[in-house]
Amino acid sequence: MASPPVFYHWAGRVWPWMAVLAVVLAVAGLWLGFAVAPTDHQQGEVYRIIFLHVPAAWMSMFIYLVAALHAALGLVYGTRLSPLLARALAPTGAVFTVIALWTGAAWGKPTWGAWWVWDARLTSELILLFLYLGYLGVVSAIEDPRRADSAGAIVLLAGVVNVPIIYFSVQWWSTLHQGATIRMDAAPSMTHTMLAGMLLMALACWAYTLAMALVRTRCLIVERAGEEQL
Repeated sequence: MASPPVFYHWAGRVWPWMAVLAVVLAVAGLWLGFAVAPTDHQQGEVYRIIFLHVPAAWMSMFIYLVAALHAALGLVYGTRLSPLLARALAPTGAVFTVIALWTGAAWGKPTWGAWWVWDARLTSELILLFLYLGYLGVVSAIEDPRRADSAGAIVLLAGVVNVPIIYFSVQWWSTLHQGATIRMDAAPSMTHTMLAGMLLMALACWAYTLAMALVRTRCLIVERAGEEQL
């Protein structure tokens, strides 16, 4: 699978299934979240943004860590496929970060009375978007693919420290942002229907990420092969 030609053919068979799975899971998750789940007794109907906001925020952090891991593998071991995977993941990670910020603002307006506050979690999530954009800008600006991969890897690895800051910010600082709804050491503070809708949306985001990463990696493999023949 580490061979670009082998990965290219495997990804071509898998990505359509992931795309279909993403659609099915998203439809089911949105139906549960917006039509079946009960109204929250404190926030009312506006809480339903959680079914978009939370999975997007999860994926924005997770994709960054995975992209940084692949970039590090390419930087240290010189693997050919890893930098392409990092490049393929970054645009989707940036999209999920924008969705997390936008839905957070839409949620914050009725609950906090403002579209934006310089809260620890919001600010660190905004920094994550700048890191994604910085990485994409660096790899696009440098013409030599190898140098671009190395420079981009440094950007991604330098920004890894921001991910735990995002996750633990509500515990480390006094913040307007509510704490984690789902925790490993405690029962979820939501009904089973709400939890099912959120988990389905999270799985839909995973499937979408895999489909987009596979499609972009296939394109990058072809592009890189053409550059090497020049």
